[in-house]
Amino acid sequence: MTKRIVSLALIAMLMAVCLPAVSSAKAEYTRWVYTENGKSLNVRSQPATGDNVIGSLRYGEPIAVINTMPNGWSTISWAHADNYIAFVQSRFLVDYQPGAWRPTPTAKPSTPSTAKTSGDKIVSDMNAEFASARKVNAPYIVTARPSRASGWVNLRWAPSTEMERIAACPQGKQLTVLAELKNWYQVQDPATGMIGFISRQYVAR
Repeated sequence: MTKRIVSLALIAMLMAVCLPAVSSAKAEYTRWVYTENGKSLNVRSQPATGDNVIGSLRYGEPIAVINTMPNGWSTISWAHADNYIAFVQSRFLVDYQPGAWRPTPTAKPSTPSTAKTSGDKIVSDMNAEFASARKVNAPYIVTARPSRASGWVNLRWAPSTEMERIAACPQGKQLTVLAELKNWYQVQDPATGMIGFISRQYVAR
């Protein structure tokens, strides 16, 4: 009888230890590495740049994301890190498996010009958007309103239509506004914690 009681106690202890691990595993979701130049993504021991690189992830490689933080970093489950926890920049993770990377051909200018290149204009426009940014005192909800009911609105990692899409928001998708820009909102997806920018003309309060 004593042995049976001891056995039941051991089983109960094991279940108590295992339950948090199961709960944590359910919280993870898969993202894929996407870098515009096709290079690897640095994995770091802390959510900050500096001398803390502990490895890398290949372009297109899947990774288990534990959570996405407001500071632009994601916590990932990585077997090569201490305590299996590491960090990568959220803007290099997408919610779909990207195709094989191919370099974008660069057209040569037909004649020399002192005018701004398209790349300069993109940077200039983004700087203007960031300069207009205003953090909201109390975050509020907006709803995605694509031009077609069956379409979606792109969530991008920077306020420009030229910047990489990090998620596609279907009709009715609700997002939390963190900051207001001239033509964009900085928003967070309450479901995943992902933060990005969405065009103000395709959302409604």
